[in-house]
Order: sequence, then structure tokens, then C-alpha cells
Amino acid sequence: MGIYNSYKELKACETHGKDYSIRKRYGKSGIAVMAPHGGGIEPGTTEIADAVAGGLHSFYTFIGLKQQGNAKFHISSTKFDEPEGIELAKNSRTILTIHGCKENKKIIYLGGKDIPFKEKIRTALLGANFSVRESSRFPGKNPFNICNQSRSYRGVQLEISAGLRQKMFYNLSHIHPKNSARRFEKFISALRGALSEHMDDLYHVKT
Repeated sequence: MGIYNSYKELKACETHGKDYSIRKRYGKSGIAVMAPHGGGIEPGTTEIADAVAGGLHSFYTFIGLKQQGNAKFHISSTKFDEPEGIELAKNSRTILTIHGCKENKKIIYLGGKDIPFKEKIRTALLGANFSVRESSRFPGKNPFNICNQSRSYRGVQLEISAGLRQKMFYNLSHIHPKNSARRFEKFISALRGALSEHMDDLYHVKT
């Protein structure tokens, strides 16, 4: 997929603000929601991560801005080392990363080392009638995976199929797709509920 093995390599060949951009903000929950392959790299992932994070959780995305050929910016999750993203990750108690895979079936693959967090997400998504599985193709267990770069050395990785993302957006092929409110909002609501529940557990607060 990508042609770069590190951000240093990418930065030496590409122009920030023209070929790619970075967006981030800090929240107060201790949870970070990250889309390291956003924009035209894995379309829709930036918009999903941004909506899930809202104003409560930290948010980060690396965005491919080219009209075509953004796949070249795909630094693998185990090699992703963009400094602003790493800093945000390491200042978080746990991480949820949003990715997109190419499958046409409408499915979400769960991975990552934060088992309690992962189970909350699984329960929330199944309860909202989404298809959820785990796959050996997307384990998210490598300690160098960006989803596991938190202070607790664990997090959750979601691989959302192209078939499902096409139901969430009217124009998935665009760099900044417009969401299709019904399916998109149902997905965001389910994830926000799981994050809220996990945040309560992180701080031992029961409501």
C-alpha cells in the first residue's frame, strides 16, 4: 500500500498543507480517538473519528489531501511515528483507532490489546445491529501498533469495511465525504456510548 516506512521519509518527499495535513485536539476523558490513515487514504475514517471524539475525547488524524494516489501515505499502524500523533497517544490512558479496509461486506473487525474496552465496543455495536468480528488479518496486538501506544500500552483498533462506510457516506470516494446521517449517526452513537461506559470504569465512577 504505502511507499513510506516512517514519517521522516514521508516528510522529506511531501508537502504539509498541500499533500497531507494533521489535525488534533485534546479532550479531558483520557481516551484518544485516532484516524492515522484519514482523508483520501482510508476515506471516511477522519470524519468518523472526529464525530466519535466530539469535545470530550482527544482526537487526531493524519489526512491524505491528494486528488488521487493517497494510498502512498499509508504508514502501517506498527510503524506509524508521526510525532504529534505519538505525543497525543502517549498522553492518553487508552486509544481507539479508526481504520478502513476494502471489503464489500458491511462489517467491522475488532482488534487491540484493551480487552475490557473492546468488549464494550463489541456489545454496543452488536446492540445497534452492526456486524462485528475479529480476524487474524487485523489483530491489533503488536505493542508497536499506534492503538497500543497509550500510557497503559493498550487500546482498540476498528477496521470498518468499504461496504459499511459506503452506507455511512454519500460520496466515499471524496477526500472529505459527506455523511449519510441515518447509518452514520447510529454508528457514532453506539461508539460514544461504549466510550462513555469505559470512561466511567477508568475513573471508577458509576452513574
